[in-house]
Amino acid sequence: MFTIGDFARHGRVSARMLRHYDAIGLLRPAHTDLYSGYRYYTAAQLARLNRVIALKDLGFTLQQVQEILEDKVGTQELRGMLVLRRAELEEAMAAAAARLAQVEARLRSIESEGFMPTDDVIVKSIPAVRVAELTATAASYGPEDIGPVISPLYEELFRRVEASGVTPTGPGIAYYEDAPEGNGAVVVHAGVTVSEAHRPDLDFAIVELPAVERAATIVHRGSMQGVLPTAQTLARWIESGGHISAGYAREVSLECPPGDFDQWVTELQEPLA
Repeated sequence: MFTIGDFARHGRVSARMLRHYDAIGLLRPAHTDLYSGYRYYTAAQLARLNRVIALKDLGFTLQQVQEILEDKVGTQELRGMLVLRRAELEEAMAAAAARLAQVEARLRSIESEGFMPTDDVIVKSIPAVRVAELTATAASYGPEDIGPVISPLYEELFRRVEASGVTPTGPGIAYYEDAPEGNGAVVVHAGVTVSEAHRPDLDFAIVELPAVERAATIVHRGSMQGVLPTAQTLARWIESGGHISAGYAREVSLECPPGDFDQWVTELQEPLA
């Protein structure tokens, strides 16, 4: 048997925590000396300790942990519970990271107010282009609504394009339009440049995007979650020059190395009336 200090060391917990678990009946010592009150544990009790700590670290209360363990949950069932809980926490962390990125983008936009690098904006004509695309509707134009829609769209689009034998010939182009149902909803078009015309057997659309005679353009570097300062720089330039915006900007992916969003290079192309 191990003393409480030795057991705490092997279990990577504190002796104080073990005393608390004993007091609430969550993990009692294998033996308590009647005269000295010293607690002793066995190596076999490390299995229960591991379950207690894993469940607690995944957000379960100690009362919930006790109820789970008293139900004599088997190893496979417990593993399934932990995997599910881990997935929930990972989803929450991803959502929190996305919110943090949006807050940072707002802060950068605030900090850049009054400092408008007009040299970054170029007015040019945009030729017509043919794209393969999939569409879906987002609740709003906010990044918290666009992101969860456009990423799966692109994944599915590239899967279908590859399966069809159609070869992309240029960059990805995302563009947007107001949804017919209104209420701020936006139709998201996830497209990639192709040369092939539409075929009846394709399970995605091939459309011709018209030429734009005059567009204000600016290059954004980094994840699109942080595009706000760049987009607002473009908006301030349009207003200060007396121009009129003619709709949503296209987003042309110039460079998008897989898995490294910080290295993405995207050109915003906003049509001018």
